[in-house]
Amino acid sequence: MEVLRTVDDMQVHADGARQEGQSLALVPTLGALHEGHLALVRTALEEADHVTVSVFVNPTQFGPDEDYDDYPRDLEGDKEKLKALGVDALFAPPVEEMYPYADDESRQLSGPLAWVGVDRLDETLCGAYRDDHFRGVTTVVTKLFHACKPDIGVFGKKDAQQYVILKHLVEDLLFDIDIVGGATVREADGLAQSSRNAYLDDAEREQATVLYEAVTAAREAVEGGEQDAQAVVRAMDTALATAPDAEVEYAEVVDAHTLQPIDHLAPGEEVLAAVAVYFGDTRLIDNAFVQVPTA
Repeated sequence: MEVLRTVDDMQVHADGARQEGQSLALVPTLGALHEGHLALVRTALEEADHVTVSVFVNPTQFGPDEDYDDYPRDLEGDKEKLKALGVDALFAPPVEEMYPYADDESRQLSGPLAWVGVDRLDETLCGAYRDDHFRGVTTVVTKLFHACKPDIGVFGKKDAQQYVILKHLVEDLLFDIDIVGGATVREADGLAQSSRNAYLDDAEREQATVLYEAVTAAREAVEGGEQDAQAVVRAMDTALATAPDAEVEYAEVVDAHTLQPIDHLAPGEEVLAAVAVYFGDTRLIDNAFVQVPTA
């Protein structure tokens, strides 16, 4: 496995693989890899001849009061996990490589910066509470696409809003890249795997399963024929209320393609039921994509 630290080296490596006739897949990550990430890597290995995994804790997608400085980092451990799977390249650039005008390894950026943004898609769900988060995501993913030159980008559906936004990004900006979504990987009790789960104490970890219970309640309501979006939300709220330490940021049902709020669930429509919950300072998310029954 090649370990590449600069954009130039990454581009040369990608060009070489392309010249050999290989198809390229990219799995962008923040690192601290867990089974959820590794499942995405396995999907990439099935989809393409050559797989690059990027590990980069992107400062521009963290807000000033978020956990950028404390976000788990374990590059050596990540290397070993990726080698064991047969990954071809690990792209692990320092901050100044991706943002050469950065003052230091912080969110304080100086000099010109061309942002990549979206309209409307980032105004709901997490976007309503995390200012500029998705602008940071779309900007860094665009940079990673240019550095790694993939034919396929593999992203987890646990980050549902991100997944939908990136599908629109490649379509609207004419990237010749297919976006493949990986299913959420869960612990035995249903909790979605996340690097931030490590922040939970024992009591919080036990209660955190209410996120899965909430989106499961939403799925069951929709598949059972419920067409009133607020009734589906109430089913999620009821599940979340069973966790005394849970501070609910949102529980919503939106159109799965536009991410806009809906009142009525039309037959045949795909909807997204999503929740965000704090346990102390730890923010967790979960979701379910659900097809509304036609009969």
